[in-house]
Amino acid sequence: MALRYLTAGESHGPALTAILEGMPAGLPVTEGQIALDLARRQCGKGSGERMAIEKDAAQILSGVMDGVTTGAPIALLIPNRDHANWKGREIPAYTTPRPGHADLAAAVKYGYDDIRPALERASARETAMRVAVGALCRALLDNFGITVGGYVSAIGEHTARLDGLAFAERVSRARASAVQCPDPVADAAMSDAIAKAHDAGETLGGIMEVVADGIPVGLGSHVNADRRLDARLIQALGSVPAIKGVAFGDAFASARQTGTLTNDAIRPDAEGNLLRGSNRCGGIEGGISNGAPIWLRAAMKPIPTTRKGQETVDLATGQTSLTCYERSDVCPVPRAVVVLEAVVAIVLADALIEKLGGDSLSEMRPRFDALRRATLREARMSGNPRLFWP
Repeated sequence: MALRYLTAGESHGPALTAILEGMPAGLPVTEGQIALDLARRQCGKGSGERMAIEKDAAQILSGVMDGVTTGAPIALLIPNRDHANWKGREIPAYTTPRPGHADLAAAVKYGYDDIRPALERASARETAMRVAVGALCRALLDNFGITVGGYVSAIGEHTARLDGLAFAERVSRARASAVQCPDPVADAAMSDAIAKAHDAGETLGGIMEVVADGIPVGLGSHVNADRRLDARLIQALGSVPAIKGVAFGDAFASARQTGTLTNDAIRPDAEGNLLRGSNRCGGIEGGISNGAPIWLRAAMKPIPTTRKGQETVDLATGQTSLTCYERSDVCPVPRAVVVLEAVVAIVLADALIEKLGGDSLSEMRPRFDALRRATLREARMSGNPRLFWP
């Protein structure tokens, strides 16, 4: 792995922290760039009350001097403003695990006598720091003309109609929507569904799509399982709380079709470029990027923290009980778009650094410019027979 990071911190603790190692030297970055993505994570229909308290701002503590990365590990800090409301306060015991959350499994695994340590770390609050790390990786990708954007395509039973809309237009329209949906008709229906779920004490999930454009051919590899780009992206997206399904391109629709209808035919144009008429594979074939936009879909389940009580057991008494409500979102799907963008950006930045090598941006640039392209000239083969295993 060329790029690696670790995060630490609890939901209501003093701060979230991260160390990002492997970022090349010479990349201009600012705290303001990170702030743009952190602000997006705090906005959206269905957000909980905490978003009115937190005004997330990441501090860069190391690895950047005079606004430019040095090649050293980058340390980040995001203070939790809500910590002031918890510091020095005696917290009632939390003993009623919520179905669908890490509560019970973590309590058994670590031997907790109170569920609080589990929910403090399992909380999606941790994703604020992944958004900050992702913003730095996005800055690296931007330098090579690679963009990462996302949008909501479904919430609850309501699905956006996106046929005929280019990816760039989908992302652009989503930015102007409170539910991050490019389709105004679906936007209104989703907003209404979120309001009804709030009134009923329920939560809603949905489907988000992320697109990375400008990706060169050759990121990832087919030679071993852990080097496959699609596998790395699935792991990253699946690590986001409440994400339960990931698909590339038309994966689930393709599963119901025959083989000739599910692939992306290859043809040369007049200049010798090898082109695809479709992108059903989502930009990755055999674990390697093929030059088309990488197109991912992720399904987020309704989060398990509901105001309506759910059946559980009080672990202190052994008696059946109803869950206790912890302040949370009604529908985190709109806010989660930027989180998915972040984890995708991290994986792609890692794969790009792995492909290009080098310790600085100035070393990487000429190597990127020299990458092989999907053209007849660069892919042409001799056509001669070979005796591979004499």
